[in-house]
Amino acid sequence: MRRLQILRRVLRETGAYSIWSGFLIQFFISAAVIWLREPEIHRYGDALWYCYAVVTTIGFGDVVAQHFLSRLLSVLLSISAALVIALVTGVVVNYFNQITALRQKDSLMALMDKLERLPELPREELEQIALRAKQFSNQK
Repeated sequence: MRRLQILRRVLRETGAYSIWSGFLIQFFISAAVIWLREPEIHRYGDALWYCYAVVTTIGFGDVVAQHFLSRLLSVLLSISAALVIALVTGVVVNYFNQITALRQKDSLMALMDKLERLPELPREELEQIALRAKQFSNQK
């Protein structure tokens, strides 16, 4: 549950929801305009396929934009796609960094709890704590 909360916080803080939804709106509107403008594109599904080829930078070449507006929309769509992909990468990295920090914090809290009960702990557990402290100091 904590991971889901972290993911929601990361998505909210980065503005990923609004950027992603704006990109999808741009994608479908661009497909509609290109469908209406390009003589080689006869169905909306073909326009979506063309936009997919633009977004993924595959550029199959089965359809090439001929009108200025279609070319302009293709360029803007490819730039937006690159930015959205960069955003997704950043969000994923941020999410995993926060998960790692959360694990470290939990581990440190467990160690602090044991240190508070130090006089009560058996010798084996004291040795484990000392070993973990050495490992932690070697990581820094």
